[in-house]
Amino acid sequence: MSASYDVIVLGSGPGGYVAAIRASQLGLKTAIVERELLGGICLNWGCIPTKTLLRSAEIKHFAEHAGDYGLKIAGKIEADLDAVVKRSRGVASQLNKGVTHLMKKNKVTVHMGEGTLKSPTSIEVKGKDGTETISAKHVIVATGARARELPFAKADGDKIWTYRHAMTPKEMPTKLLVMGSGAIGIEFASFYNDMGADVTVVEMLDRIVPVEDKDVSAFLEKALTKQGMTIMTGAGVEAIDAGAKGVKAKIKGKDGKVAEHEFSHVISAVGIVPNTENIGLESIGAKMDRGFIQIDDLGRTGVKGLWAIGDCTPGPWLAHKASHEGVTAAEAIAQELGNKDVHPHGLDRNNIPGCTYCHPQIASVGMTEEKAKEAGFEVKAGTFPFIGNGKAIALGEPEGFVKTVFDAKTGELLGAHMIGAEVTEMIQGYVVGKTLETTEAELMQTVFPHPTISESMHESVLAAYGRAIHI
Repeated sequence: MSASYDVIVLGSGPGGYVAAIRASQLGLKTAIVERELLGGICLNWGCIPTKTLLRSAEIKHFAEHAGDYGLKIAGKIEADLDAVVKRSRGVASQLNKGVTHLMKKNKVTVHMGEGTLKSPTSIEVKGKDGTETISAKHVIVATGARARELPFAKADGDKIWTYRHAMTPKEMPTKLLVMGSGAIGIEFASFYNDMGADVTVVEMLDRIVPVEDKDVSAFLEKALTKQGMTIMTGAGVEAIDAGAKGVKAKIKGKDGKVAEHEFSHVISAVGIVPNTENIGLESIGAKMDRGFIQIDDLGRTGVKGLWAIGDCTPGPWLAHKASHEGVTAAEAIAQELGNKDVHPHGLDRNNIPGCTYCHPQIASVGMTEEKAKEAGFEVKAGTFPFIGNGKAIALGEPEGFVKTVFDAKTGELLGAHMIGAEVTEMIQGYVVGKTLETTEAELMQTVFPHPTISESMHESVLAAYGRAIHI
């Protein structure tokens, strides 16, 4: 006899396991199906282990610049790549065990194996001990995504890498080509550059981190170039030839000319592909677009009983967006099953922050100045540089800025964009403000603590209205 539940979640990434926990908290009998590791890509192969690697690179960077802080470190600073990777895997393992504990604590039944939808509300699970079919009143698909591969640059784990290979390298690259300058590409470029590799980034669009504000993109390119990276925008890799000794890449430059370059390794970071094929979606009527499951703002697919969240749905493809969707879907399901105490709210994508953990860090929320103007807004934008902030100077991190964008007519905060030290820890202030529909008046009247880098946020708001104090 098959097991029966109120909710089954297919996939245990940051969307899936959070959805399962919230569903169980609401009194629903819940199960989760996972084919590999609890915590999914983010916890095991993405967000967490990459930030662990970047922390090691950051400490190496500061150690190499100890003299700037009046300190002396005897001898050359050397990176033990194996030890750095081992620490990263240890952190991922620790958090994987944490998710396992959370499943037990919240009485979520875990079915390990490959899950396939047999109907909108039943899943066949092929595990190491055989095959079982489980059913539920509602199913949440949270199968995530994987790295997209170019047909001429198939990852071999030797010389051509995806992010997974880049996290557990067999050897340290000497001359590294990174294809793509989104968050994944730029973070690995930053890591390996700080670790001592000669790094080249190729981006087909006219600027790196193209989803960010143009001023942020320009500032980052200048900073990375100063750090020794080669940045090629408006360029494309046309062919890759990997051999035992390295990789030959034909790159078409901005001028249209093709030249051959040699590298020791290549990281392909050219987007993602949703994990939605061969899981039964085709036969049950879910609406798809380029492989992504189409949903409403609560996660409904339009097929009764079937929901979807996270990277297998339209973007932005971010762990925190997936987690939020997971909570929303679980609460919407509980409401449908008769719980009158939950009141789910649809996701507003304009209030989802984005963070990139390169050096310097990037963080943003809402519209860029350019997008706001394209949308028809008359805007007021203010920028405040870190060089005018006492804490940033004291930290030895005076490179960066905060930019805020307002609707000139209403004072509504339309967007905020930051680059510099610890901005990924500051952006949430603006996210809260946008969620509460704040205006420039409330932000101007907010008291920011001194000395903090966050004072730059306040000053950028003042700057938008010609009232900045320290510039």
